[in-house]
Amino acid sequence: MMHQPGDTAVFPKFTDEQLEQLRPYGPERRYEEGEYLFTEKESVNSFYVVLEGRVNISLTGEGETIAVHPPGEFTGGLAIMTGKGSRHRAQAAVRSRILEIKAESFQEISSEKPEIGEIFISTLARRMRESQAWLRQQEKMAALGKLSAGLAHELNNPAAAARRAAEDLREETLKTQRAALAHDERFTPAQREMLGRLGREVVKSSGAPVFLDTLERSDREDELVDWLEDHGIEDGYELSPTLVSAGLDAGRLDSLAEGPEGLHEEALVGALEWLGATLTLATLASEIGQSTGRISELVRAMKEYSHMDKSAMREVDVREGLESTLTILAHKLKKGIEVEKEYAERLPRIRAHGGELNQVWTNIVDNAVDAMGGQGKLKVKVSSDEKYVLVEIADDGPGIPREIKNRVFEPFFTTKEVGEGTGLGLDIVRRIVAGHGGEIRVDSEPGATSFKVKLPIDRPRRASNEDGG
Repeated sequence: MMHQPGDTAVFPKFTDEQLEQLRPYGPERRYEEGEYLFTEKESVNSFYVVLEGRVNISLTGEGETIAVHPPGEFTGGLAIMTGKGSRHRAQAAVRSRILEIKAESFQEISSEKPEIGEIFISTLARRMRESQAWLRQQEKMAALGKLSAGLAHELNNPAAAARRAAEDLREETLKTQRAALAHDERFTPAQREMLGRLGREVVKSSGAPVFLDTLERSDREDELVDWLEDHGIEDGYELSPTLVSAGLDAGRLDSLAEGPEGLHEEALVGALEWLGATLTLATLASEIGQSTGRISELVRAMKEYSHMDKSAMREVDVREGLESTLTILAHKLKKGIEVEKEYAERLPRIRAHGGELNQVWTNIVDNAVDAMGGQGKLKVKVSSDEKYVLVEIADDGPGIPREIKNRVFEPFFTTKEVGEGTGLGLDIVRRIVAGHGGEIRVDSEPGATSFKVKLPIDRPRRASNEDGG
């Protein structure tokens, strides 16, 4: 379990003096590297206090180290409290000396050494709360996975069908417009050919619209309105936005009205109406396709967010998890949050539980949005060095008061009103990061709060809960 600065009250452990006081309550045993203190096949009826060395806790059948107990810590407690066998194995990571205290001796310890008994009790209580909170969170993620599966089935198929229909609608609409132009007697064959070429060109351009700032767009639209009115076209203000979006300007339209095949009076009005209608229909069909594509994107993000149908541990790109999280929270961000991203190009993948990491990003981003009151700047930065991937999520909110900064990762601690927060968000974040062998810290001052998460590129994963250790 990762220790945060100032967390001695949250993660109590025995001092050297207290370890000496515990010696009369049980025999000291020596374990060679790799030797088991207990396995899931045995009944656990003792507290195993580490005097020297290190004990690894691993999940049954998986072999991965999920927790490490250094000198001063103990294992075996929850199995005693629940009255059930352990679901974990305890193994000496190096040559170790262990004090084995039978459960029957606990009442004697509590009576004779109340301060030591308090450490046992507070540690066990914390592990029990963590285990229960973790199980609740896992249930929520399982429910989210089922919901995602249902959404994927119910939304993705009709959304894909609607997108294909929108593409077909666009093509059929353009065919109809070209057929109408071919039979329009207001134009000569040469003029119809010229209009057809221009129509194909601007429709293609409308698929990648011109992005202009507000002032420049307004200037171009005003210029085009003047040109249209000068050439006898009423209500030019309705047509100009469509033409500007397709990249047309007054100079380009001059080519329609000039030259030997130039269009004049009624023909020019008809040509621009035809061109505007063609662009409008193509744009509307594209918007339908983009909207249905957005549904597919949200379903994809939900699947990626919950990592349904994927094994718990796999190689993940941290940037993908951050992107899917930002997509899921887009409804909160678009109301007034400016998101700035700075992603390293060559970022190594890490072996991790993607769904758990996405809980980390969601909690931090959601807290940042709340802290800013929905208005401000959110910066997401990802970088790496030889050993770690570093994720930094910063906001320009009011900051965390100094007097509570060291408490934000404590379980059940919250600054929100009653009913608005459980106080488990950042506790879960801390446990997930620690479970991946990583570190998390927060720096905060008015106008600048930053959560920094370091995740090892190549390191055995340790589970977030310690319900067996």
